[in-house]
Parts: sequence; structure tokens; C-alpha cells
Amino acid sequence: MSTRNLSRLSIVVILVVWELCTSILNLVPAFYLPSPSRIVLDFFYTMVTPFAGATFTEHLLTSLYLVISAFVIAVITGVTLGVIMGWYEAVDLIIYPIFQLIRPIPPLAWIPLAIVWFGIGVASKIFVIWLSAFVPSLINAYIGIKMTDRTLIEAARVYGAKDKDLLWHVAIPSSLPLILTGTRLSLGNAWMTIVAAELLAASAGLGYMMQIARSTLDPSIIALGMLAIGILGVLMTKGLIILEKKVCPWREQQSS
Repeated sequence: MSTRNLSRLSIVVILVVWELCTSILNLVPAFYLPSPSRIVLDFFYTMVTPFAGATFTEHLLTSLYLVISAFVIAVITGVTLGVIMGWYEAVDLIIYPIFQLIRPIPPLAWIPLAIVWFGIGVASKIFVIWLSAFVPSLINAYIGIKMTDRTLIEAARVYGAKDKDLLWHVAIPSSLPLILTGTRLSLGNAWMTIVAAELLAASAGLGYMMQIARSTLDPSIIALGMLAIGILGVLMTKGLIILEKKVCPWREQQSS
């Protein structure tokens, strides 16, 4: 049996056991863990009937907009700053201590300041998600540039390459695998922060939907939101892996 088929079989087995324990044998009360069939029914129900002021599709699109916006901004700013810090020592000496001071602070701790700075609108939510996604992109870009093979740099210098050419044609291409790995980590962080970010006076979104479901004691809707976040995260990560294979085909050849 192939690895892919084994993975699919494991998912099927988990779903069957889950359904048996919750819906058929009633070993676990529905209040604690809703059955897969119940979650599917609620999925179709909320697709046409609003829950917490919006349909499931509207909640999903709201969260998707927040995550993608924050993720794109985080990748652009994080990779850019990471490359500059890794390449220019003076910038590194100035910014690295500040970054190390701010880095341990959890993104959720910035929520009060985000409200003061940006209010309770979309900008504050994007800011909190951006913070969580920014760090992996910066760190991986920084390490990637720092780990550039000195032999490649010296060889390029022999042929008259200038500092700008070394950065664009040697350092950045060689650090691309680490940079792309950082983008995947950033995406994961963005999805992990969405629920907390949507606590900021939201009116729609998967996190908001889950919070309302908690207050109305509806675990099936909570599970639906969790599964939606998990599935979206997996699909978007797979998209980044496909992009990485196209941008860095040599990496796949080295690992095979």
C-alpha cells in the first residue's frame, strides 16, 4: 500500500471510529464531542441559514481575507527585513537586538495596543495576525542569507560581481529554500492566530462564529470552525509546497 493510500485510510478509520463512538454507540456525549455526521449537517445548514449574523461561506471568506492580507504583508516585510539584516552587518547590529527583545512577546499581548493604534476594525485584526506571521519569515530569510556559501560569493567576486549582484544573484537564490520554508511557517502562524484576532469586536469570521457557538453551547459549530481552519491551512500549505517545487526544483532532486 502506498503512503498516500495509507494516509487516506487512516483518515477514514478515524472518521468511522469517531462516528461509532459518538452517534451510534453513544460512548461520548454529543455535548462534549459532536459526531462527524452532525458536523456535516450543520455545515449544509449554515451554508444557507445565517449563524451569528452570516452564513458559513461569509464567515469563511472574512477569515480568509484577514489571513491572506496579513500573510502577504508579513512575508513581504519579514523577508525584506531579514535579507537586509542578513546581508548588511550595520543594519543587523542595529535591528537584531530590538528584534530579539520584541520576539518573545506573544502576538496576543499586542491586542490592547492594536486597539489603541488601529481601533477595533479590520486593521487591528490584520496587525495581530501579521505579528505572528512576520517572525518566521524574517528569521528564515535572515538565516538563509547568513548561511550563503562563502565559496560562491568569493567565486562571484573573482568574476567582478558587485555587492548588489552578489545579493541578488548569489545570496538570495541560495537562501530561497529557507525563505520558502519560512513562508509556510508564517502561514501556519497566521491561521493559529485568526480565532484570537477575531475577538476584536468582529461581526463575522470563523473565529467569531466559534465564539458565538461557545456562548450558545453548540459544540458542533465549534468543531465545524476548527475543521474549516485546519482544512484551509492544509490546502494553502500544499499550494506553497507546489510553488516551492517550481521555484526550487533542485531541492527536490537533492532530497530524492
